[in-house]
Amino acid sequence: MIRLLNLLANLFPVWVVVCCAAALVHPPLFDWFGPYIVPALGGIMLGMGVTLTAGDFVRVLREPRPVLLGVAAQFTIMPLLGWAIATAFRLPNEIAVGLILVSCCPGGTASNVVTYIARANLALSLLMTMCSTFAAIALTPLLTKWLVGERLPVDAWGLFLSTVQVVLLPVLAGLVLHHVAPKAVERVTPVAPLVSVILIALICANIIGRNAAEVIEHSGRLTAAVGLLHAGGFGLGYAAAWLFGYDKLVRRTVSIEVGMQNSGLGAALATRHFTNAQTLLCLAAVPCAISAVAHSVIGSVLAVAWRMRSPEGDAAEANQNSDSETP
Repeated sequence: MIRLLNLLANLFPVWVVVCCAAALVHPPLFDWFGPYIVPALGGIMLGMGVTLTAGDFVRVLREPRPVLLGVAAQFTIMPLLGWAIATAFRLPNEIAVGLILVSCCPGGTASNVVTYIARANLALSLLMTMCSTFAAIALTPLLTKWLVGERLPVDAWGLFLSTVQVVLLPVLAGLVLHHVAPKAVERVTPVAPLVSVILIALICANIIGRNAAEVIEHSGRLTAAVGLLHAGGFGLGYAAAWLFGYDKLVRRTVSIEVGMQNSGLGAALATRHFTNAQTLLCLAAVPCAISAVAHSVIGSVLAVAWRMRSPEGDAAEANQNSDSETP
């Protein structure tokens, strides 16, 4: 049963693509999920929180450098890249705000799934996600306010309070549950990744369905912009770890963590703060929904490629080549 649950969770990009495609074909299909977007994200964060222990924080203190690199890259490379792409593509204001907002979000739990599939450093990925999630409580509102500029008014304090509600409180609640009810958590943990995947797919499908006409109208530029954002994140994250001299496992882990955002958080914040009061449309949430598809597809392709070519295999091949060149 656990293997089946893991298999279904690892098919994350498939569920997101299928649900979003269904929402485009029949937009009202996922309308019912609209009121549950913010609570659903809180549930996802709670699921993440129950996987954490006090020992995780101790490990960060013992080996902080790769974790700090991943978090720093997350909140420098991606926000600046999001702003540059939104500007270069001349995206409409609300869509540009959404792209910048999702680029300012922390790493998501999907990055941990992709890291696991890629056989990279899963413990490091979990620590990076944890630290970037806590850092996002302050950095996501501040960076969004700074980079959005005059495109749309941004209530940084409102964003901060929302981030506390949907990120900090559920994660802390999960951490407490892990220690006060370990047996219950142990029973729930195998199901948590699949539940998170289903909730993210429903969030994205609801947003795509509500804005189907606008998604189709801007599909070319929007898809290209979001794809470039995540492709750049994966590439520049890998390059950053390479520049600091880390081995391939760490490089791959940093690449995945930087390239994959918590799109659900971006969608929830956009829905709460950038929904048009007159039309009830939320164009700012559309890049966040497409982001979930884009980074999942790119990350899955990389994970399979890296899984097939492990660092140990690369090292063995390099040693074999050096031996053949020796006279």
